[in-house]
Amino acid sequence: MNTEKVAFHIISWLKDYAEKSKVKGFVVGVSGGIDSALASTLCAKTGFPTLCVEMPIHQAESQVNRAEEHIKQLKKQFSNVSEVRVNLTSTFEDFKNMLPPIASSDAVNLSLANTRARLRMTTLYYFASLYSSLVAGTGNKVEDFGVGFYTKYGDGGVDLSPIADLMKSEVYELAAYLNVPNSIQEAQPTDGLFGDSRTDEDQIGASYDELEWAMQMQNEGKTANDFSERQQEAFKIYERLNKINQHKMIPIPVCEIPAEFK
Repeated sequence: MNTEKVAFHIISWLKDYAEKSKVKGFVVGVSGGIDSALASTLCAKTGFPTLCVEMPIHQAESQVNRAEEHIKQLKKQFSNVSEVRVNLTSTFEDFKNMLPPIASSDAVNLSLANTRARLRMTTLYYFASLYSSLVAGTGNKVEDFGVGFYTKYGDGGVDLSPIADLMKSEVYELAAYLNVPNSIQEAQPTDGLFGDSRTDEDQIGASYDELEWAMQMQNEGKTANDFSERQQEAFKIYERLNKINQHKMIPIPVCEIPAEFK
């Protein structure tokens, strides 16, 4: 990948989109992860006002520290970058306390994890509306269009997606080129939605390198039978997630009424 040309292309695309939309800037949720670090850096480089929003909910201290390190670095480099921190922990707990009592289960835990992401989306749009800005997404290609590893109307609720055509490996490559803090580049990817130490790989069952490989193999028309035992396992994980998460990747179905019925 020609990192210089890719960076320039994304920055130009962001600038053009903002100018045509007649908005004042960008709002980006910054988590301490590689994707949000890259997305916020690219937005900052447009010269448009870029608001970095921290939204911890029972967040691990290491994640908070990485986010703060990144934002501090951006503010030092770019005068158009500002920050705001909204601790949503009490909001999340209030929401939980209003729910009818249900025995804890994997379904409940997943629903609450997605609720965290949706509270953050609501917060980002509050600031976007306040400052006439666009919410910039932080999803990459294998997450958004491969396995659907994001929350619908949570971190998937955005106005534009600057890095959604980059594989995770390309995200790392571009982040290194743009000097994203090493602490972020070296950290294990995690969505941080469960309040524990589980990584993305723990949740998915395969690494991003394996998922990228499986995505390429599927695009080439390969099947699981073409591979070795571990490759088969990774390929089947990708296939299953790609299938069950299609509802995130396709437009919202619209029931079209036949003309003769109207």
